[in-house]
Amino acid sequence: MRQIRRRLAFAVTVVLLVLTGGCGPGTPEQITLTLATFGQFGYEDLIPGYEFTHPGLTIRQVKTEQGGPYHEDLLAKLRSGQGLADVQAVEEGHLADVLAQSAKFADLAEIGPRDVKPGRWLEWKYEAGRSKDGKLVGYGTDIGPLAMCYRKDLLEAAGLPTDAGSVKTMFATWDSYFRTGEKYVERAKGKAWFDSAAQNFNAMVNQLPVGYLDREDHPTLETNGPLQAAWNQVTTAVRQGQSAGLTAFADDGNNGLRLGSFATKVCPSWMLGVIEEQSGPGNAGKWAITDAFPDGGGNWGGSYLTVPAASEHPAEAAALAAWLTAPEQQLHAFRVSGNFPSQVDAFTSPDLLSEMNGYFGGALSGQVFVAQARKVGKPQYKGPGDGKIQEQVIAPALKAVEGGADPGAVWQQVLTGVRRIAG
Repeated sequence: MRQIRRRLAFAVTVVLLVLTGGCGPGTPEQITLTLATFGQFGYEDLIPGYEFTHPGLTIRQVKTEQGGPYHEDLLAKLRSGQGLADVQAVEEGHLADVLAQSAKFADLAEIGPRDVKPGRWLEWKYEAGRSKDGKLVGYGTDIGPLAMCYRKDLLEAAGLPTDAGSVKTMFATWDSYFRTGEKYVERAKGKAWFDSAAQNFNAMVNQLPVGYLDREDHPTLETNGPLQAAWNQVTTAVRQGQSAGLTAFADDGNNGLRLGSFATKVCPSWMLGVIEEQSGPGNAGKWAITDAFPDGGGNWGGSYLTVPAASEHPAEAAALAAWLTAPEQQLHAFRVSGNFPSQVDAFTSPDLLSEMNGYFGGALSGQVFVAQARKVGKPQYKGPGDGKIQEQVIAPALKAVEGGADPGAVWQQVLTGVRRIAG
């Protein structure tokens, strides 16, 4: 039924495209715009409609399967100034490196369509696309608002409640979450509370007003009390046996999902598909999701569309990026790829609010993530190298703690590693 609804929705979208036309400036004849994306953005069905309403315009989408190689290539092209597309997608984890080179991108607030206002997006999403000098480098596409996923059967087996009210209480704060985890591992006979210390720690750090770097791009770890407290909470939980010590998205993490090796998982909107695929049909209905996340809201994931300054057709490229990030198009992308929209008007869409996930016991997942997205506060500043700090320093450090290393000694290694990357 869900696929039928999506096909009907796409048919309506195409008809509307033909009837309403485009929203950008007049397009000169025989212009080709390149659109570079990675993974699944859900734009393939939309491009023919835009071309139809813009005679003389051809859009060539260049897709890269994996985000890592895509962003390595993007940064190399920014260094050389050669080979950039007219519209370049950027994932939020790599956005800091792009914002640090804002001079190489057009200011979309200046060259974009006049009717595209900041209020189109959630405030935190819009603000995160601006550089330190105030330039709007990216139009927001999707987001990854955070909820918590959990195995009802595992909680029940450990004598813990699974009703909605009790679950929200358990997941209200990180203190209550880890306290419940301590009870769980005492009762669950070898099963862990969560999959990976790095997964939880990254979510905790991203909730803080200040992360690894301040706005002058100096490391904060030696003076950032809340970040140090998060490290202590996570590593204490590891030493209590709460972490399964797995690597998310690797073979061991996927096997852990299938085997039920842990009971809870930090769960951005896009994680539902990962859990369903890796846990397999045998675990359908065992997983649940709640619109509670420790200490409020958070975000993990999402992207932006940017227009490099090197584009020969910046106004037309900005018009295309603006159209692709309008609520109607982002709802279509959600229907075909599951990418959760960041546009305020999309949050009242019946399509989004009625989205039901059978694998998670019929949860109204659209409503869950709308509620979670609205809880996110101001965007945390992320300086250049923030992604490297998470991937090259924090993740291996927490893996070492999961392997039995002393958290205090590892913390000193973290300080050294962060100084090496950030200076």
